[in-house]
Amino acid sequence: MDVLLLGASGRIGRRVADELLDRGHGVTGVSRSGEIEVVDDPELVSVAGDATDPDDVARLAAGHDAVASTLGPGDDESPDVLVEMMEAVIEGLGRASVDRLVWTGGAGGLHVGPDTRLVDTDDFPEEWESLARAAIDAYDVLEAADDLDWTYLAPAAMIEPGERTGEYRTAEGELVADEEGDSYISMEDFAVALVDELEEGNAVHTYLGTGY
Repeated sequence: MDVLLLGASGRIGRRVADELLDRGHGVTGVSRSGEIEVVDDPELVSVAGDATDPDDVARLAAGHDAVASTLGPGDDESPDVLVEMMEAVIEGLGRASVDRLVWTGGAGGLHVGPDTRLVDTDDFPEEWESLARAAIDAYDVLEAADDLDWTYLAPAAMIEPGERTGEYRTAEGELVADEEGDSYISMEDFAVALVDELEEGNAVHTYLGTGY
């Protein structure tokens, strides 16, 4: 596939770029600056783009088979920019006639009980709450995009740089945790899960949790 990767210079984005390239896919990596210095592969095409501008998204997405997003707010941006990005990406993909989107979402909206989301639990860190709720608002926008083959892929409660094992579990709409209740995944294995979903398309129109 030829994949447009939004947010390619971030910690997760660079690992998704590496995973895509290792599997032989074409990757056009988008960042604000147009530079993705952390991915050392001559096959990566680096371009500058504004994910809040549907015209820019449409221009960049044209001719690609799929779009993957690892977008997040910049250090000087409000978490609410996630909604603006989602709206712009959906509109831009429609203009470019690209039907497939895998979006890196947040774990906060995943359920930990029948009527309880992770963000609503007492242990959820207060400093992450505004970002988690903005991600849920962005998901609500995506959920209404019936004409797009989207997947909203969320990591575990804790995601950090680590080892690529190629192993992970998924759950539709639910937080993935181990037998001790710990919810964790490495960024490397999250990248594996994202590229697997791009290739296989098993979770279209699904909010999918990942973890070990």
